[in-house]
Amino acid sequence: MRILSTFIVFLILVLHSCTKDSEIPNSWTYNPTPYLLEFPDEFPQMQIELANPLTVEGVQLGRRLYYDQLLHPAGMHACSECHLQQSSFSSSAEVLPHINLGWNSTFLWNGKISGTLEDIMQFEVDDFFHADMNRLEQDSLYPRLFFEAFGTETITSTYTARALAQFLRTVISSNARYDNVFLPGSGEFPTEEEQNGYDIFFSEKGDCFHCHGGILFTDNNFHNNGLDTQPSPIGRSAITGNPNDLGKFKSPTLRNIALTGPYMHDGRYTTLEEVIDFYSEGLKISPTIDPLMKQAHKGGIHLTGKEKSDLLAFLHTLTDTTFITNPAFNSPF
Repeated sequence: MRILSTFIVFLILVLHSCTKDSEIPNSWTYNPTPYLLEFPDEFPQMQIELANPLTVEGVQLGRRLYYDQLLHPAGMHACSECHLQQSSFSSSAEVLPHINLGWNSTFLWNGKISGTLEDIMQFEVDDFFHADMNRLEQDSLYPRLFFEAFGTETITSTYTARALAQFLRTVISSNARYDNVFLPGSGEFPTEEEQNGYDIFFSEKGDCFHCHGGILFTDNNFHNNGLDTQPSPIGRSAITGNPNDLGKFKSPTLRNIALTGPYMHDGRYTTLEEVIDFYSEGLKISPTIDPLMKQAHKGGIHLTGKEKSDLLAFLHTLTDTTFITNPAFNSPF
């Protein structure tokens, strides 16, 4: 188990209060506690922004903001309304799940935002929610929480985005059945169906692993996976302006995939069975079809009924029930 401490950054990072000491109540203290982020050794190292080290206070603040409708200018919506914990922090086709985002560098289906979690959260705060910081500053609790997390009671969208980013870096799913039966030293064993599905997934038979391989089950890249003969203009090409990117959308993680339907960027498939049928018999050729879709000229990979059932059994091993019930991720209200 890796433990990532951000204590070292406190030695090189100086945070300045934006208010005079005399204006801060005596009961307030700025003494942030480094947050020890744990994840399995098999996971890659997570990069933490030097300007935003993880602290217990920052993570707790971000969690509260994630669930608080006060972030919405009319007080009507919160991040958690579209990102439901029981659905692996997803809810619909348009909503990519908030899961293991600390290892992402591009965000949204078309990759409109690239960079860090701070960058995508800044977009969410400023451009999606159009959050009014005055609402937070006038709240009876938030000025103190921001001071305890960042050393200032002056609330800005930047600090708000940083708090949300800190919380989301902790939202890690790594305890699926897959982790307990397929990884070395797990001590448990898959069923025959799960093993057969694993073999299909990680071989040219299924061709799944090219886009959804590795411990994170995504390459965090963009692909035209053969949905239509006329590739969609709303994908990656809408951002790059490159016609070669028509029909390309981000590969979502398959961790907790059984919980995050409907599927594809437009939600055209309701069930995993439909998704498997598509890759088996429904691939469409278009000018920008990804070269990784090697069986597209045949219409798909043509699995038997038994192979489809085995692949489905394997996909269900990616469900992490402890993730969707973890009290550290649920509402603090």
